[in-house]
Amino acid sequence: MKRILIVDDAATVRMYYRTILEEAGYLVAEAVNGIEGLEKALEEPFDLYIVDINMPKLDGYGFMKELRSMELPQVPAMMVSTEAAANDRQRAYTAGANLYLVKPIKPDLLLRNCHLLLGEGCP
Repeated sequence: MKRILIVDDAATVRMYYRTILEEAGYLVAEAVNGIEGLEKALEEPFDLYIVDINMPKLDGYGFMKELRSMELPQVPAMMVSTEAAANDRQRAYTAGANLYLVKPIKPDLLLRNCHLLLGEGCP
């Protein structure tokens, strides 16, 4: 079973993603900021990261840069934010994201992109 880590400071967003992903058969863990996300990444392996940008302590860009510099299996990461400017998207890719989506995300779009990044094809 594939494991996904959601890194987002908003509890409602984490719950929304968790519900969609667990119903689709994924194991889901959560972190409230980039620091906690890195700690969880060191504790156990994940197959995909879903990362918000605007968070306290360590934002999504910082999380991605740190994650990509660590001696861990480098798995796909999707950055999701309310930030819709082209430079936000570019910063996400430069930091190491594989995909950038703008909130709000509908369940079918979230699942389709998770399947794609996990190499599962579209259901």
